[in-house]
Amino acid sequence: MNIALHIDEIINLALQKKYLTVIEKEKIAFIINPKSGTVSKKNIPDLVNDNLDMRKYEPVFHFTREAGHATRLAEKCLNENIKKIIAVGGDGTVNEVAKALINKDAAFGILPGGSGNGLARHLNIPLKTVDAISMLDNCSESAIDYGTINDHPFFCTCGVGFDAHIGNKFAQSKSRGFYTYIKETIYAFFHYRSKKYKVRVDDQKFKNEAFMITIANAGQYGNDAYISPSADIRDGLLDVCILSPFPKVKAFDLGIRLFKRTIDKSDYVEVIKGKKVTIKRKKKGVVHLDGEPAIMGKKLKITIKHLGLKVLVMNYHK
Repeated sequence: MNIALHIDEIINLALQKKYLTVIEKEKIAFIINPKSGTVSKKNIPDLVNDNLDMRKYEPVFHFTREAGHATRLAEKCLNENIKKIIAVGGDGTVNEVAKALINKDAAFGILPGGSGNGLARHLNIPLKTVDAISMLDNCSESAIDYGTINDHPFFCTCGVGFDAHIGNKFAQSKSRGFYTYIKETIYAFFHYRSKKYKVRVDDQKFKNEAFMITIANAGQYGNDAYISPSADIRDGLLDVCILSPFPKVKAFDLGIRLFKRTIDKSDYVEVIKGKKVTIKRKKKGVVHLDGEPAIMGKKLKITIKHLGLKVLVMNYHK
């Protein structure tokens, strides 16, 4: 007797009688930026295959080639009806993938691989790649807010002034990583000059000379540097953080406050919460969106989009 044939007949009969159920694997896409951060991403497919529950998922891998490619790849995955799409890289990659998924019936995940990893940290996603992969086996979906500046989406912060200047310098640097960011920051600090802005937050108007103005959806830039510790990524509000000109001797204290989550208590910082923000400046210039620089006009319109992005998390926290 052909035992294998006999077993096949039993299985086919069981399926016909609905005694057995075939579980179809769910496709999950990983969009990988090989240039982000300082660690190679070549082994990501092997790590996923070794640490993801392959009985549940069928992983699909895409590597980006240039700026903007991650967005196009995410759109391609949506067209293929893939419902879980994971950004593998830093905050720029996160922004590119996430903006393709806003207000869509798909969930966004992160394998952190950049210098700051702001949104990943805020969502309590493990920074160790293997742990972040394993989290996907037992993750849940949670909707979060996102913001727009002149109709361009951001998910953690956007802003003008010193932080935008630093984002631009960092993007032009040949080196990556936290050390490079700190080096660029220290050098620029002694050369950057505050600028004048007209700011409107809902119905409140302000005229400010500001070192920087940061619009926070999430509380931090990345690297656990919190510009607005009270920011809640699900409250439907933006935190407008205005850092006034300050004596240079106060720079160290302000830096410490960033990491101790107390900068909002500084005499030089004002935080105003609102849904619609307008910033006017003398001329067009650089802004940043989640740390990535862009050139925009004299007038900046920033709005909050409530619960417009589904994210994959283990346990949501503010």
